[in-house]
Amino acid sequence: MPKLSLDEARDLVAGALVRNGASAANAASVARALVGAEADGLKGHGLSRVPTYCGQLRAKKVVGDAAPSVERPRPGALLIDAAHGFAYPALDAAVTALPAVAREVGIAAASIRRSHHCGAAGQPVEALAEAGLVALLFANTPAAMAPWGGSTPVFGTDPIAFACPLPGKPPIVVDLSLSKVARGNILAAKQRGETIPDGWAFDAEGRPTTDPAAALKGTMAPMGDAKGVALALMVELLAAGLTGSRYASEASSFLDDEGGPPGVGQLIIALDPAAFSANGPERFAALAEAIEAQDGARLPGARRVAVRRAAAQNGLDVTDATLRQIAEA
Repeated sequence: MPKLSLDEARDLVAGALVRNGASAANAASVARALVGAEADGLKGHGLSRVPTYCGQLRAKKVVGDAAPSVERPRPGALLIDAAHGFAYPALDAAVTALPAVAREVGIAAASIRRSHHCGAAGQPVEALAEAGLVALLFANTPAAMAPWGGSTPVFGTDPIAFACPLPGKPPIVVDLSLSKVARGNILAAKQRGETIPDGWAFDAEGRPTTDPAAALKGTMAPMGDAKGVALALMVELLAAGLTGSRYASEASSFLDDEGGPPGVGQLIIALDPAAFSANGPERFAALAEAIEAQDGARLPGARRVAVRRAAAQNGLDVTDATLRQIAEA
C-alpha cells in the first residue's frame, strides 16, 4: 500500500481542490483539516471526502473562492458568514478570533452561518484548548435521523465536540456524533465496497441494513435511542436556529453534488478558565489523573494522539483506489 507523508498528502488534496475551482487559501485550509482527520484515524472525515468536495466545487454547491467575514456586534459575540464556502476557513477564522475575545470578557461565542461540512469537530476545539481555553462546538448536518417514534429524518448526525487544557499534556478532546456512528463512516464503507455492522442504520423503509448504499438513502440509528434524538434537537436549535442557518431538513446533502449549498451552521463557545477559578486547568488535571490511574482506563482522544504521532513519523497508508479517485477528481 502506498505511503504519503503528511506534507505530500496535504499537497495532493490541495492540488485536487484547486483544479476544481477552490482558491489556494481555501484549498490549504481544507487540506489541513482532511489530512489531520486522516492522521487521527478518522477516515470518514479524511481523504475519502476529496472526490465529493471536488464534485461540489464543479457544481457550485460549494463556493471555492468564498472568503468568510467576521463581525463582533457585542463584546462576547462573533458572527461569521462562511458565504457558502467550505466550513474550514470559517472555523479557522473562529479559532483565530476567539481567544482574545474570551480572555477579554471571560466567555465568547462564534456563530457560523451559510456553512458546509465541518469534518472532524474535535479539531477546532482542540486548537482552542491548546490556547488555554475550554471550548465546545455544536454543528448541524443534513437530515439523517428521524425523531424518536417517527420515520422521516429531520435531524442530522449533528456532532458535538468539547476540549479543555491539561498542564503539560495534550488537551482532553471529546468528539462525538449523535448517531451511533458518523455518516462519513458509512460513505467510506461504500467507497471501499464493504458492508456496515448491524445497528448502524436503517434503509428507506425503516428496516435495519448492512448495505451502506441503502443506509445512505435511509436513516441513521441514534446514539442512546431517544436520548440521542433529544440531544440532536438541542444541537439543531443551537447550531441552526440560533445562528440563522438551515435546519437539517432544509439542507442539501454533504455527500453529492446535487442541489444548492447546504447552508448549515456551527456554534463555538470558548471560556477562559482564569475568569472562573484560580486553578481550573489544575482541577482538570486532577480528574484526568484519577481516570488514568485505573488499569485499562483512558481519556477520550488518547488513541487519536497516538495514531497522530505515528502518522507524523511514518506517513499515511493510502490505497491505490483512493489515490486514483483523487487524481481523477
